[in-house]
This record gives sequence, C-alpha cells and structure tokens, in this order.
Amino acid sequence: MNDIDLSKYEFSGHGSEQIEDLNRMADKEKQSMMMAGFDSSEKNRSASFVLIDHDHAFCKSYDPGVEILPLGLALKIHEGLADLQWNLVNPEKDEFTRLAADHVHGGYVIRVKKGARLTAPIQSCLMMHTEKVGQNVHNIVIVEEGAEAHILSGCTTTLADQKAAHIGITEFYVEKNASLTFTMVHNWGEQVEVRPRSVGQVEAGGVFLSNYISLKPVKNLQMYPKIVMKGAGSVSRFNSVIVATEGTYMDVGNRVILDAVDTRTEIVSHAIASGGTIVARGHIQANISPTKGHLECEGLLLNNGVIHAIPELDGRAEGVELSHEAAVGKIAKEEIEYLMIRGLDEEEASSTIIRGFLNIDIMGLPPELRAELDDAIAETENSMF
Repeated sequence: MNDIDLSKYEFSGHGSEQIEDLNRMADKEKQSMMMAGFDSSEKNRSASFVLIDHDHAFCKSYDPGVEILPLGLALKIHEGLADLQWNLVNPEKDEFTRLAADHVHGGYVIRVKKGARLTAPIQSCLMMHTEKVGQNVHNIVIVEEGAEAHILSGCTTTLADQKAAHIGITEFYVEKNASLTFTMVHNWGEQVEVRPRSVGQVEAGGVFLSNYISLKPVKNLQMYPKIVMKGAGSVSRFNSVIVATEGTYMDVGNRVILDAVDTRTEIVSHAIASGGTIVARGHIQANISPTKGHLECEGLLLNNGVIHAIPELDGRAEGVELSHEAAVGKIAKEEIEYLMIRGLDEEEASSTIIRGFLNIDIMGLPPELRAELDDAIAETENSMF
C-alpha cells in the first residue's frame, strides 16, 4: 500500500466547541454517528465520548463503575497514567505513530473500576467533518481486576466525499479476571485514509473480545492490532466483517501472542471484495505450551474484487495447538440454483447469500446497533448489483 501524503492534510487549526446536549446536533451528524454505532440519545449507555476534528466535544459518565475522561485531563489528574501511554505502542513504529506522539489532538481514557460489571455499553465517536482535516487520536482503555464492560467505538465523517486522514492509537489493559468486549464500527467516506495502531495485553483469567465492522467505502485503510495474552488462562476472540467496494484498498488483520499457559485465541474474518482490494492477514504466535489458537478467513469475490488471504501460524513450543482455514471464491452457482428452486430470482438469491455471509449475530451486539447495521448491510447489498 502506498504511504499517505500527510502534507495534504491539516493537522492544526480545527478545534471544536463543547456540546452540552447531543440531541441538539445536526441530523446529518447524528445519522453519521448512528451508522458508526453511536446513539446520540444515549439510551442504555454507561458513558459517552465525542471528539470532532481536533478537540473533544462531549464526555460524560452515567455509571459509578466507569470513569471516562479526555486524554489531556486524565494525564493531569492521574499520576502514573503517563507510564501507560506509549507503553504498549512504540511511538517510533512508523511515521504515523511519530506524528501522533508529537502532535496528539486528544482521545479518551476509559477506566472500568475494579469489580464493576457494566450492564450498558460505553460509547465513543471520533468524527471528522472538515475538508482535508488530519486527526491524531490516542486512547487508553483500562479494565481493572474482575470488571466487565462493552465499548462501542465508532469512527465517521459527515460527508461521503470528504477528504480526510485519521491516525488512531489505542492501548488496552485487561487486568486479572476482567472482561472487555470492544466493538469498532468504521463509517468512513470514500476519500478517507486511515491508519489505526493498537496494542493490548490481557492478564490471567482475562477475556478480550473484539468485533470489527467496516461496510462503507474508504480510500485506504491499514491496521494490524496486536494483543498479548500475558496471563495464564486468558482468552481472546476476534470477529471481523469487512466490505471493499470499487476504489477501496484495505490491509487488515489481527496478531495474537500466546505468552502464558492455557491461553486461547480465535480469529475469524469474513471479507467481501466487491470491486475493491482486501489483504486479510492473521498471525498467531504461541510461545509456550499448552496453548490453542485458530485462524479462519472466508472471502467472497464480486465485481472483479481482489482478496489476498495471508494466515500465519508460529508455534515456538512443543505441544501447542494451532490451526487455520482459508477460503476465497465467488458465490457458488449451486447455492444460487438451490434458492431459485425455492422461489427466489437470481438477484434475490445472491442477496440472501451475501446477507448470510455478512452475519453479525455472532458478535453479541446491542439490539439497536444490530438494527442499524442491518440497514447498512442492505445498502451494501444494493451497491453490489
């Protein structure tokens, strides 16, 4: 993938005013946020955070079990938090991490307190609504011992043809016997260039579940988050559903390091290249035994799309159990004929197969988000025919 020409974007001068009531935002902004999983009504939410261009615009917690703060304020309030920033992500990794380290626009710090079990999701939205804006964000997530939380993280632009660049750094700390479900929904525009850089660690008995959904066009995106299973008995699972339409280039995947006994991971990716290009990566490294890992990639090709599936299994100790499955192809003629026999025409049959391929039921998403994503999937289907 070609590097981004960062000189085309403006990384200063686009501040945002504070928002007192999210319901008073423009309908176009609220709809854009909803398609990224953010509900401006805040119904059934534990906390909300919004960053627009270069400043945070809204930040509130409604549950005593969760603290959510803008990055700058959190660093002033909490001694020791600076030791967690850039602890997992190397600021010298590449030009994007260097830029974010030198000139961060903000981000959030989420701390789920020890033993807290949140019944409603925490939601965040990182929005860009200025032409040619460049956005650098650094987020830190800490789920303390025995706590449990679901974070809905949405990224969006307000205009479909907006030119913009987003660099997002996220560091995850899942402590002993804690559980984090992190759902990221990308609702970018077709001229947006995106470079997330994320690393996490999971301590003994911890659980990290990651859902990634990207159904709309994006100019190019490259992300390869890494999670280290640091403590015995920790578990992780990664689900992704991605679509690349014409003009979209996506280089995406997950890397998991099994670094303690009895750790397990599963990476499952469903990808549709409908005229666009997808590089689907997956890497499981097992440093100790007993450990288990499974990697699975299913790809569907439409409208001259391209998929490169690159699975890697890296066993470094006798007795590790690692496996992978990968399949890339077009819609099977037999499947279409089977559905046509039962009364569907060819387009309806193809649409049914695509909808089944983009199944998000396994992700355990809140009902209202699932309904919005069903609408997005319907739009995606229409664009493929």
